Amino acid sequence: MNMKYHIETAWKHCINNIVSLIILTLVAAAVSIISIGILAPVAFAGYTSSLFQLLKYNREPKAQDVFSQLKLFIPLFIFGLIVFIITIIGFTLFVIPGILFTVIMGYTCLYMIPIMVDKQYGLLDAIKKSISMVTSSHLSDHIIVFIIFVALTTVGGSSFVGFLFLQPFATLFLLSVYENIK
Repeated sequence: MNMKYHIETAWKHCINNIVSLIILTLVAAAVSIISIGILAPVAFAGYTSSLFQLLKYNREPKAQDVFSQLKLFIPLFIFGLIVFIITIIGFTLFVIPGILFTVIMGYTCLYMIPIMVDKQYGLLDAIKKSISMVTSSHLSDHIIVFIIFVALTTVGGSSFVGFLFLQPFATLFLLSVYENIK
């Protein structure tokens, strides 16, 4: 897998659409914060859909795109709630199981949202397809993609300005990889 190509693709789209990406990121963050995280998965799905349209068709992201995937609210809410409960149990009993579960879920569900947005798969089918994608071939490449994505979102999440610039970059990077391997 050509990581340089995916990084350059994400960078090019970020630079060419910086204002609309900042607005889209602000709207997604505001929706997530105002809803106390309840709408965060759906907002992220809409965000992902908008960036996917940018990547595939060079369509400029719009703020209202954040709400384009509201049909995924129930499955993503239930999935998020189950993952949250298991993670809390893992951290409460012992810290290591909580960390291990979080990393495993993050890795195996790496492409879950892009699959749901792109192929209109249901939750379970998207999880199965994502697991299949990250475990079937080029395992080391997917681990590197996961590490880069987590690093970018973690560093971006450490400051407001970093979030505005690194979240779209990280998502476009992930989508570029997904588009290449799907």
